Amino acid sequence: MKDPKNSPGASLLDYPRPSVAVDTAVLTVADGSVCVLLVRRAEDHQHGRWALPGTFLRERETLADAVLRCLREKAGMSGRVPRQLHVFDEPGRDDRGWVLSVAHVDVVPLAALEGALKNDGVRLASVTAEPELVAGLPYGHADLVAKAVEWLQAAYREAPDPGGLLAEPFTLRDLRELHETVAGATLMRDTFRRFMEPKLEGTGQMSDGTRGRPSRLWVRGGE
Repeated sequence: MKDPKNSPGASLLDYPRPSVAVDTAVLTVADGSVCVLLVRRAEDHQHGRWALPGTFLRERETLADAVLRCLREKAGMSGRVPRQLHVFDEPGRDDRGWVLSVAHVDVVPLAALEGALKNDGVRLASVTAEPELVAGLPYGHADLVAKAVEWLQAAYREAPDPGGLLAEPFTLRDLRELHETVAGATLMRDTFRRFMEPKLEGTGQMSDGTRGRPSRLWVRGGE
């Protein structure tokens, strides 16, 4: 039997329409751990619980504009350009109804989050040290955080600090320790150096040796 909704004359109104949300995983590194930014929900639903910054798409609003609005209004953040990560479309992920979440991710140096973190309703959660908190996030946000961390680890396997978490200049030791934090594993020093050095530019300067003997200073550069 032919489905009338698939007929040539069908209207868009003949099809079910989910609500569309945007949720953003803002990642950073603090105290030797990958952390994600959480906001305390002020809305009636799940009131007072920690969650990722998220909002529903408004009429005629782009996804990018919705993300920026949400970060500005809920986390006090501006001047960022989060990227789309994944669409989470499990029908039961939100008990309010059928909601598609277009997940976004951004990697932000800790210093750039100082203003947002002054708000009592904003905090960082360590992905490794606070697994129960992250696992208990509403709206399937734990899956989103896992996807964002997976993306972050893949990016850091290919390039030296692509998220700009380290202030320049830095030593190779600083860089390796950051990459180890992101990877959640120890990296072979010589292998790491051989892979990363061609992607860096030397400054011609040396560190002051406060963490041992002086080391060459680098900045992120071309191949």
